Amino acid sequence: MKSKSTTKKRLNNQTAIPSISGIDLFCGVGGLTHGLKKSGINIRAGIDLDTSCKYAYEVNNKAKFIGADITEVNGRHLNEFWKDGEIKLLVGCAPCQPFSSHSNKVKEKEQGDKWNLLNEYIRLIKETTPDVISMENVPNLSNKQIFKEFVNELENDGYNVKYKNVFCPDYGIPQKRRRLVLLASRIGKIDILPPTYKKKNYKTVRDAIGHLEPLGNGERSKTDILHFTTKLTDINLKRIKSSIPNGTWEDWDKSLWLECHKKETGKSYKAVYGRMAWDEPSPTITTQFYNYGTGRFGHPTQDRALTIREASILQSFPQKYKFVEEGSEIKLTRVATHIGNAVPVNLGFIIGKSIIHHINEIQYG
Repeated sequence: MKSKSTTKKRLNNQTAIPSISGIDLFCGVGGLTHGLKKSGINIRAGIDLDTSCKYAYEVNNKAKFIGADITEVNGRHLNEFWKDGEIKLLVGCAPCQPFSSHSNKVKEKEQGDKWNLLNEYIRLIKETTPDVISMENVPNLSNKQIFKEFVNELENDGYNVKYKNVFCPDYGIPQKRRRLVLLASRIGKIDILPPTYKKKNYKTVRDAIGHLEPLGNGERSKTDILHFTTKLTDINLKRIKSSIPNGTWEDWDKSLWLECHKKETGKSYKAVYGRMAWDEPSPTITTQFYNYGTGRFGHPTQDRALTIREASILQSFPQKYKFVEEGSEIKLTRVATHIGNAVPVNLGFIIGKSIIHHINEIQYG
C-alpha cells in the first residue's frame, strides 16, 4: 500500500506536475467524465450497469465504457487503467434515489442494494488506494449515517476529507441544482474551489437555450434530432397558455384546475404545470423534464415542455453532445433518464480544477 508521505514526497521531488488519470464509477453518459476531461484530467474508463449509456459515454469522451455491476468489479480490474508515476483518481456518483428528498419509499431505513453502493465504493478505494477521490450526490446524503461511516473509513485510511453542499449556479451552471461534493486526498488538505459566479451574474435559462430554434406544441427541429417536444393534450395546452413564468396553477381559471389542486394537500405542489423564467437559472432538471405536468418544465414563452436538447444544455452538456447513435431510434424516457441522472458537466469541470489546484499547491507550495 502506498503511504501518504510517499505520494507527497514523489510530488515534491518532481519538476513537473505528474499526470492525473481517473476512473469514473457509475459514469452514466459521462457528465462527470466530460467535465473532468474539460478541466485537463485524463479519464481512461467509466463503469456503469446501464449498458445503454455506452454509445454516448465513449463517442463523446474517447474513454472505455465497462458495462458491469459494481459489486462484481474489484481493485485488480481498476488498477489495469492506471500507470506508474500517475496521480490515481477515482470518482463516482452512486445512484441517488434512496437518498433523495423526492423519494417517499425510503425514509431512515438505510437498507437495500442501492444504499450499499457506497459500501462498494469504499471497498474499491481500499483495494486500489487512489491518491485522490471525489464523490458527488444529493445533499440529503450528508445527513445519513451511511455517509458518516463512509467519511470515517476514508479518514481512517489516511485521507484528508472535505465535503460541502454546492449550489450549482455559483459555478456557472444555469440550473438551481444542489449537490453534495466530496473530495478526499492522501496527499494533503483539499477543498473545492470557491464560487465563480454571484447571484447578479448567474447563468440563466435565456443564456443557455435562448438561441435555440423555437418550436410549437409537438414540433421537431429540422436540424437537431434531439430538439423536439412531446405533444400536449388539449387541456394541458390550455393550461400552459394560462401559465406565467414562475407562476402556479393558481393563476389559471378554476375550470382548468385538477382535482388534486382543489384539496388542501395539493397546495404544496405549486411548481407542477409551471413555466420557467427566462432570466434566472432553471429548476433542477429531473428525469421527467419532458413532461409538463411533473414540475416547472414549461418553456418560458413557447407553449410546450422542454426538449431533450434544452434539458441537456441546462445540465451544461455541450450542444453537440451525442446521446443517440445516428439512425437509431430515440427512446425519450431512456435518454431523459440519462440526462436527468447525469452530473452537470460544469460541476465536473470545477471538481477537476479543484483537484488540479490541490496538486499544484502540494507541488509548489
